[in-house]
Amino acid sequence: MIVCGTGSRRNAVAVISGVGVSSGRAVGPVVRMPDPVAEPAAEARLADGADVAAESARIAAAAEQVRADLEHRATTAHGEGSAVLEATALMAADPTLVTAAQKKVDDGTAPARAVWEAAAEVQAMLESLGGYMAERARDVADVRDRIVAVLDGRPAPGVPDRDEPFVLVAHDLAPADTATLDPSTCLALVTEGGGPTSHTAILARALGLPAVVAAPGVLDLADGAVVLVDGALGTIEPNPSADTVAQVQALANREWTFDGTGRTADGHRVQLLANVGDPKGAAAAAEAGAEGVGLFRTEFCFLDRAEEPTVDEQVEQYRAVLEPFAGKKVVVRTLDAGADKPLPFLTDATEANPALGVRGYRTAVRHSEVLDHQLEAIARAATTSGTEVWVMAPMVSTAGEAADFVERAHAHGLATAGVMVEVPALALTADALMSAVAFASLGTNDLTQYTMAADRLLGDLAALNDAWQPAALRLVHLTAEAGVQAGRPVGVCGEAAADPALAVVLAGLGVTSLSMTARAIAEVATTLLSVTRDECVRLAELALSAPDARAARAAVHAQLPPLT
Repeated sequence: MIVCGTGSRRNAVAVISGVGVSSGRAVGPVVRMPDPVAEPAAEARLADGADVAAESARIAAAAEQVRADLEHRATTAHGEGSAVLEATALMAADPTLVTAAQKKVDDGTAPARAVWEAAAEVQAMLESLGGYMAERARDVADVRDRIVAVLDGRPAPGVPDRDEPFVLVAHDLAPADTATLDPSTCLALVTEGGGPTSHTAILARALGLPAVVAAPGVLDLADGAVVLVDGALGTIEPNPSADTVAQVQALANREWTFDGTGRTADGHRVQLLANVGDPKGAAAAAEAGAEGVGLFRTEFCFLDRAEEPTVDEQVEQYRAVLEPFAGKKVVVRTLDAGADKPLPFLTDATEANPALGVRGYRTAVRHSEVLDHQLEAIARAATTSGTEVWVMAPMVSTAGEAADFVERAHAHGLATAGVMVEVPALALTADALMSAVAFASLGTNDLTQYTMAADRLLGDLAALNDAWQPAALRLVHLTAEAGVQAGRPVGVCGEAAADPALAVVLAGLGVTSLSMTARAIAEVATTLLSVTRDECVRLAELALSAPDARAARAAVHAQLPPLT
C-alpha cells in the first residue's frame, strides 16, 4: 500500500526536474541502488610469500564466474535486456582485462587492485576512441566491479531484489543493471546521470517503464519515500497527494488498444509503424499490430564482425525481419556505420569527432562496394518476402547526395528510395530534397543533437538534447511542409515518435507516419484518437512558439487531458 502525506507536506517538498526519456507516470516508494563497489586501496600489495600464480589464477576464475552469472541472467532477462547481458558477458570473457590485471599481480599488486587499475587503462583507451566505444567504458566498469566483488567475497552489485513494487533511484545504471529489471516490481527509473540515448533510456522504453534521467537532487531522496515519476514531463514529485496517487493508479490500469489504423478523432491518417533491429524485434512489432516497419536497422548483422558479411548472409537475415510483415510496408535503412557504431572494415576509429565524421552514407565514398552489396541483398530479400520494401540512406547532407543514393537503389531494382533527414542542412533545403526522393524520414535523435550542438551521449547536455526543442521542431515542420507541397510522405522514426504528446505535435507539424518501439504504439494510437487534426495543429503551434523544450512540453501537456 502507498501512503501519502498531506497537501501541505507535499507543497513543502520541491519537485525535482530532469529529462523524461520514457513516458508514463508511476507512484511508488524509492529504492536506492546500493553503494558502488569501493576502490581497493592504491597501496594494496601481495603478502610476502604469496603464491603469485595462484593469486593470478583467482582473477581468471573470478572473471569466468562473472561471465557465467551474466549469461545465466540473460536467459531470464526481459525484452532487450537479454542482448545487453550477453554483450556484457562477452566483455567479461574478453582476455584483455584479465591479462592486463594478471601482469600487475606478477609485479606484486593485490588481485582486486590489479583488476581496478587494468580496468582504468581499458576505460581510458575506449574513451579516447569516442562514440560507441566510449559508451562501452561503462560496461568495463560494471565488469570490473563484479570481478572485484567476487575476489573480495561480496555480493555482486546490482538492482535490489524486492517483492513489493518500487521506484529505482540511482546515480546511473550499468547495462547489466537495467537488463535485469523486472517490470512487474520496478515501476519507474530515475537517475542523476545519463542522457536520452543511455542504456537506461533505451531499456526503459523497451520495457514500458516511465523514466527520468539527468535529474540532480534525486540522490537526496530517502529510501522508502513515496514519489510520483512523470516520464513525459521529466519530473519527480515527492509525497504526492492521495488524489494524485489514485489518478495515476487508475491510468496505470487502463488497457491501451490499437485497432491497426493510426488516425486522429476526425479520421486524419497517421500511419503507426515500429522500429526494429533484428528478427526478434520484428516478431514483437508484428504481434503489437504495427502497420509496418518505419525503421529497420540493418546494423545487427554487421556489428562485432571483423569483415563485411556476405550478400547471402545478409539476405537470410533481412528476410527473417521482412517476413512477419508480408503485405505491409518495411522501410529498410542502409548501414549506419560510424560514430557510435564503428566497424573495423569500414570506419576510422581514430577520427577526432566521429559524430561529425565519415558515417552513414558518407562511408560509400571510399567503400561503395559495401553499399552495393547491401542493396543487392535487400532487393533479393524483398523479392521473396511479400513485403512492400522501401529503402533509405542515413546521414545524407544534400539533395545531390540523396539523388545519387536513389539512383543506386533503382539500379538494384529498389523502386521506392528515400533518405533520413538528420542533418539540419538537409531540412533547410527540404524543397530541393523532395524532388529527388520518394519519401523522407526524420531521425530526431541526431537532428536534435546537431541542431543544438549537444552531443547526445553526454548526460550533462541532456536538457539541450531534447526532441521537444522548438528549433528542432521547426526543422521537422519545414521538412514536412516540403513533403506536402511535393506530394511526398514524411515520417519520424526517432524516439520522439514514442512520446504520445509529442506524437500529437508531430502530426500537427505535417508528419504522415510515426515509427517507434512496439510497446508505445497502442498508447500513441489512443492519444491521437483523443484529438482532431485541427487540435494537433494548434498544439504544434504552441510547441513551436515556446522558448525552450521544457516550456513546449508543459504547454502541450496542459491541454491534453488524457495525459494530465
